[in-house]
Amino acid sequence: MIKQLRRNLRDLDKPLLFITVVFFLFGLLNIVTASSREAVVRYDASMYYYFFQQLKMLAIGFVIFLVIIHVDTKKYPFWAFWAFLGVLGVLLYLLFSGVEHKGAKNWVRIMGFSFQPSEFAKPVIIVCLSFLFERFSKRLKNRKIPHYDMVAIILIVGLLIPVIVFLQKDFGTMLILLMIFFCLFFASPILRFEKLKIFVFLIGLGIVGCSLMVMVKGYILSEAQMARFDFFNPCARYESGGYQVCNGFIAFNDGGAFGLGIGKSKQKYSYIPEPHTDSVFAIIGEEWGFLKSSLIFLVYLIILKRILDLSVKANTPHGKYICLGIATYIFAHILINLGGLFGVIPLTGVPLPFLSYGGSFAISLIASLSIVQRIHIETKNQKISIGGKI
Repeated sequence: MIKQLRRNLRDLDKPLLFITVVFFLFGLLNIVTASSREAVVRYDASMYYYFFQQLKMLAIGFVIFLVIIHVDTKKYPFWAFWAFLGVLGVLLYLLFSGVEHKGAKNWVRIMGFSFQPSEFAKPVIIVCLSFLFERFSKRLKNRKIPHYDMVAIILIVGLLIPVIVFLQKDFGTMLILLMIFFCLFFASPILRFEKLKIFVFLIGLGIVGCSLMVMVKGYILSEAQMARFDFFNPCARYESGGYQVCNGFIAFNDGGAFGLGIGKSKQKYSYIPEPHTDSVFAIIGEEWGFLKSSLIFLVYLIILKRILDLSVKANTPHGKYICLGIATYIFAHILINLGGLFGVIPLTGVPLPFLSYGGSFAISLIASLSIVQRIHIETKNQKISIGGKI
């Protein structure tokens, strides 16, 4: 087993591994500076409180990484099926019996740790859909047989959890889940004319569902959620909901081209709420400046391109779909987080990959990247085998 683990570690995509590890460490160090005041004032704890909390989650993620890269992807359907049922069960429990936290019923506390189950749903749905597309591929391409049963299964797996998350009032997570589903759906082997019919059907179903919500509850989105759609000129409505984005603008402006210096942020002092989570990039921009913080976009592009390249090279259909889904997952978080922070879309409070504080998201992201690495290992080993070197 140790010999196999060493072989797997040797066959990892080293550039992707190096970049992601360095990025996680960079994010960990920035969590210290962004959260130092929050930890001292709010919890009367050490300024390193959030640092050690995140470090624990990264340690758990490392163990998960070692397990995932050792498991053949052929065994994933069994585990993904039970993981899907587990996440679904917890989300249903929270929907009917959970307690709202910051307006949403999306947190569960176990053994002293708080987790967000919907974060784990993202890689689980990606894996489940990828294997369904692979399993149904030939039948979905066959025009002579009906596809209703297969399409129904795909839609249930891809859309049931986003609907529940929406009912939990977690709009940002729902949006990311939908982006993942539709990206994989349009890349799937489903016939083109069927994709169009299904898409129109889903729009109609969405309209019916929203109409029922209005009749039963009197609204679709809560007042707090609707207020976020008024994201234009946030500084003009500073006291009525625009303060977070406006203070982000102030942080970027104060940072200028070269930044105020590490640990010298002013906006983390009660101006930006919980600056170590979804607004962490504002603190980075303030301390590091525009020029240095812009390099983060370059790193994101490298990571996404690397994963998409692995999707193209993967030797199995499920490998291609999984890599595409995970690239979409990371991109969706970047787009929604920074889009909200820059005031071009509503602020929904989703974490920024590698940089934001958040144990559930960190574990989910590490698990997703580990699956990508496992796919690379299998692709590389097959090429070596075909080449006759082993």
